[in-house]
Amino acid sequence: MSSQAAEKTTRNLPKPKAAYLPTSKDSPLYANRELYNAIAATHEAGKRELIEKVTVPVRSGRAWKVPKGHVCRIIALEGPQVGDLNIWNANNPRERLWASRTRQLHSAHVSVYDRLWSNLPYLRPLCTITGDSIAYGQDEWGGRCHDLLGTRCDPYVDKLLSGEDNDFHCHSNLTRAVLPYGLTEFDVHDVLNVFQLTGLNEHDQYFMETCPAKKGDYFEFFAETDLLCALSTCPGGDLSQWDWGESEDGAGVDMTECCRPLGVEVYKLTDDSVLQNWAEPQPVKYNGLHGLKMP
Repeated sequence: MSSQAAEKTTRNLPKPKAAYLPTSKDSPLYANRELYNAIAATHEAGKRELIEKVTVPVRSGRAWKVPKGHVCRIIALEGPQVGDLNIWNANNPRERLWASRTRQLHSAHVSVYDRLWSNLPYLRPLCTITGDSIAYGQDEWGGRCHDLLGTRCDPYVDKLLSGEDNDFHCHSNLTRAVLPYGLTEFDVHDVLNVFQLTGLNEHDQYFMETCPAKKGDYFEFFAETDLLCALSTCPGGDLSQWDWGESEDGAGVDMTECCRPLGVEVYKLTDDSVLQNWAEPQPVKYNGLHGLKMP
């Protein structure tokens, strides 16, 4: 049941506009398309060097670093598979992806030229999306791809809904992935659901559809500062058989058949001229004291 009625009401209100519109063409919300198109073009032009390659196995998680000025590409290696992505400042993990503010500044589903922003008191783009091979658009149910609406699946909600202890969740995968980097479960945060197709139904409830990615599809971003990233291959796989609970007696749905690995590639740009007009974004310099008066 939902608290939200499905019937629309007419209140004769003017059409609303987006709440967070840039105030000028030079706004940091606007990515420099000429710059990021040039960065994206280095792939086909052979002007980037592969410096790291990671495979995230089925129902697992991996973490890696992306130096500032480098490009990271996430790849559907064998077909449709959802990936839950966390991002931190590699030099200060207190600065991390702020999913809800990114959702407000851009949209609930992100793609090329959108930027993934960090939390307060930093508030700067951690990275800018430069490539997305999935041209899904919006389907008849309102579903779109690359989701900031929802968050990672976790064993606590599973226990709440199914009564079972189950370790195969994105929250757990991400926790294991970041432990070698000195982070803990408390550092795992709301995610970008790469390749995930979601929306809100007529009751304003979150829904998930089958992942539209095909073998070889990719999602790519440019690191605006030094990044630590972690990715979980969702234990729901492509979400075509999603269910809470996987009991040994077979009562739960077996989702392993729709699970696939994801690939990660980190590239250094070899053409220095591409970044000649780029500079690392700096945190917002708010000089106030939140209304406090110092003696």
